[in-house]
Amino acid sequence: MSNAHPLGLPAMRGGSILGHPVRRVEDPDLVTGASRYVDDIAVDESLHAVFVRSTLAHGRVVAIDAARARDMPGVAGVFTAADVDLGPIGSGATSEAFARPILASEVVRFVGEPLAMVLAETREQAADAAEAVLIDYEPLPAVIDPERALEAGAPLLFPEHGSNASLESEFGDSDPLAGAEVVARGRFVNQRLAPVPMETNAALAVPDPEAGGLTMWVSCQAPHYLRSGLAEPLGLKESQLRIVAPAVGGGFGAKIEVSPEHILVGALALRVGRPVRWMETRSESMTAMVHGRAQVQYVEIGAEKDGTITGLKVRLIGDGGAYPGEGAYLPGLTQLMLSGVYRIPRIATNLSFVATNTTPVNAYRGAGRPEAAALLERAVDLLADELGMDPVEVRRKNLIPKDVFPYTTATGAHYDVGDYELALDEALRLADYEGLRREQAERRRRGDVHQLGIGISCYVEITALGMGSEFGSVEVHPDGSLTVLTGTSPHGQGHATAFAQIVADMLKVPFEAVTVVHSDTAVVPRGQGTMGSRSAQVGGSAVLRASERVLEKARRLAAHILEAGVDDVVLFDDGRVGIAGAPDRALTWSELAEAANDRSRVPEGMDPGLAAKGDFSQSADGTFPFGAHVAVVEVDTETGRTRLIRHVAVDDCGRILNPLLVEGQVHGGLAQGIAQALYEEVLYDEDGNPLTGTLMNYEIPSAAEFPWFETAHTETPTPLNPLGAKGIGESATIGSTPAVQNAVIDAVSHLGVRHIDMPATPERVWRAIREARG
Repeated sequence: MSNAHPLGLPAMRGGSILGHPVRRVEDPDLVTGASRYVDDIAVDESLHAVFVRSTLAHGRVVAIDAARARDMPGVAGVFTAADVDLGPIGSGATSEAFARPILASEVVRFVGEPLAMVLAETREQAADAAEAVLIDYEPLPAVIDPERALEAGAPLLFPEHGSNASLESEFGDSDPLAGAEVVARGRFVNQRLAPVPMETNAALAVPDPEAGGLTMWVSCQAPHYLRSGLAEPLGLKESQLRIVAPAVGGGFGAKIEVSPEHILVGALALRVGRPVRWMETRSESMTAMVHGRAQVQYVEIGAEKDGTITGLKVRLIGDGGAYPGEGAYLPGLTQLMLSGVYRIPRIATNLSFVATNTTPVNAYRGAGRPEAAALLERAVDLLADELGMDPVEVRRKNLIPKDVFPYTTATGAHYDVGDYELALDEALRLADYEGLRREQAERRRRGDVHQLGIGISCYVEITALGMGSEFGSVEVHPDGSLTVLTGTSPHGQGHATAFAQIVADMLKVPFEAVTVVHSDTAVVPRGQGTMGSRSAQVGGSAVLRASERVLEKARRLAAHILEAGVDDVVLFDDGRVGIAGAPDRALTWSELAEAANDRSRVPEGMDPGLAAKGDFSQSADGTFPFGAHVAVVEVDTETGRTRLIRHVAVDDCGRILNPLLVEGQVHGGLAQGIAQALYEEVLYDEDGNPLTGTLMNYEIPSAAEFPWFETAHTETPTPLNPLGAKGIGESATIGSTPAVQNAVIDAVSHLGVRHIDMPATPERVWRAIREARG
C-alpha cells in the first residue's frame, strides 16, 4: 500500500506520529485538579486586592471618601489616583484624548471602571472595605448606542476631542455598485458579546526586595508581550520583571492586553513590599473584562441578473466602548476580509469606531473576522432572495477558483491558497442538502408549526496576521529526554502535545520523552504568545526548524565519533544515528547527548551540548483557513423558539498535525459561534446600567442546547511554512454564526421575513413573523 499523502503532501515516514489523534498530555492534570491556576499559587504574607468600581456609566467624580475604609480591620491601604503616580494606558492609533487612566479620578465613563484599589489581609476584608469607600458623583448624560454617539448633540465622552469618533476612514471604489442590475440592501447588528472564560482575570505579584525586581503570575495569553507592556509603567527593566502564565482557564482574546488592574497589582506590590493577589469575581468580569464584536453594518451588494457579484458597499460603525483606542484595529480587520471567498471586483467602505459609555471592546475569538463573514454571508442570502436563486447557486457562481491562488482581494488581503468549492461540496454532501430542501418544501406545503430552516456559510479567515515570527528550541539530554522551549503560551490549545509530536516525528524519539516548556519569561527568552490562531503554524515551525538543526548537529557529531563523512550518516527508524548500511555501529540519542557535553569528543567548531534554538518567520500577510458550514434548525412559528437540530462543519486548516486537537478547537468554536447566533448578547439600559451583568441573565448555552456536531476537513496545505499548517482556533466560530442565523431566517422566509438580527431569541423571531404577516 502506498504511503503517499492523498492531497499531495510529502509522504510521511513509516510510523509517523504526525497526523494521528494523540491524546493531550495536558489533560490528566487538568481533569484531576493537579494544574495550578493563579489563585491556586500559595505565597505567604499575601495581601488581597479588591477594586472599587464605578456604579455610574458617566459622571464627574466630585469626591472619593476612603477614610472609613482605611480604618477597617485588616486593611493595609486604600489607593486612589491621587495616591499612585501612574500615567494612562495609550490610545493606540487613535487620538491621545482617548487614553485610559489607570484609575478614574475626574470622570467615570462606564459601569465597572476602577476608581480605587483596596489592599487587605483577606479577600473578605478587602471586599468589605471596598464597599465602605464612598464616591460622590455628578451624573452626566450617557450614550449607549454607537449610532446615536455620532449624532450632533450626543453626549461627548471626551469633550476636548470634539467628537465620539475615535477613528473614521473611507476605502475603495467611489461607486462600487455602478452598473449593477440588482442591488440587495440590509442593516445588520453584530451584537456585543462577553468573553466569559472559565477563569476570570487574575494576577499575583511578588516583589524581590534584594534584586529590586518583581515576579507576576498572570492569567494571560502572551507573557512576553505583557512583560513589555508592564515594565515601563512599573519603572522596571524587562530583565527585572518575570511574567509566568500558569494554567490559564481560557482567554479568547480578552487576556492579551495589559489592563489597569495588572499595572496596579504590580505597582502596589512594589510599593508596599509584600505580595499582592487579585482575582476578578464573575460579576466583576462581566463589566470589567473587555467585550467583543459590537458593530452596526449597513450593506449594499450589487450583482448581474445571473447572480455574478459586481460590487459591495459597506458603512460600518464599531462600538469601541468607553476607551475606543484599545480595539481601534478591529474595523480594519473586518474591512480586510470583506471579499470573503468570493470574487468581488469592487468594494468600498466607510468606517467609524466610536466611544460609548460601555465596557471597552477588543479582541474576542475571531477579532473582526467573524463580523466580516456574518455581514457578507447575510448579504449573499439577501441577494439570492432578491434574484430568486438558491443561496448555494449564488455562492458557487462567485467562489474564487482554486487555480488562481495566490489571490489578492479588492481590500488588499493576500490569500495564500484555497479550494473553496471542495469544502462547499463536502458540506452539502454530508448534510444531504437536496434532501433537506425536499423536507422543507413538504413542511411548508403542509403548513407545519415547526418549519425547517437551512443555512449556508462559506468563509475564509486570516491567521497569524502580522505575527509571523516565533521562538523555539530543542535540547537532548544525556538520559535521552528532550526539552522544548516555545514562545507560544497555550491555554487549552494543546501545544505541549502538538509540539512533542513534531519533535518525536523529526528525531524518531518516543513521544513521552519530550517535555514542552512555555509561558515563563525567566525560562523562555522571547515569544509573541498565543493569539490570532498562530501557534501551530509559527510556533510549531520554529520547533520543527530547531529539531532539524539538532539532527544536523547529531549527524555531524556522529560522523566525528564514527570517523565517517557527514553525508554518510543517517537517522535510522529506531531513532539511532549512524552510518548508512551499518546500523550496528549507530549511536543512541543518549550517547550523542553525553558525547556532546564532553568537549574532548566534540568536533572543532561545534558548540558543546546537543541543542538548537532560533526563530521561525512567516509572511506577515498570514495564512487563510477556510470552510463551509450547513446549519439546520426547526422554528416554532407560534412561539418563535428555535432549535438547532444539525450542524455540519467542513473546515480547512491546511495540514492537520493532530486530528483530536483540531476537533477540540472546532467544537469549542462551534459552541461560541452558535451561541452568538441564538443566545448571547450584552445589554444596557439607556443610562448605561448593565442588564446582563451575571450568568443569570447573560445566556451562555450548555452542551444540552447543541446537537451532535458533524465535522469534516479538507486539507489544503499552505506553502508559507514547512508544516503546511494554518490556524484552526477561530475558524468554526467564524463559519458557524452566519450559517445558523441564515438558517433561522430561511425557516420563516416563506412567511415574508427578510432579516432577523442576532441573537435570534424566541421573542425576536416571533415579532419578525408577526410583522411579516402584517
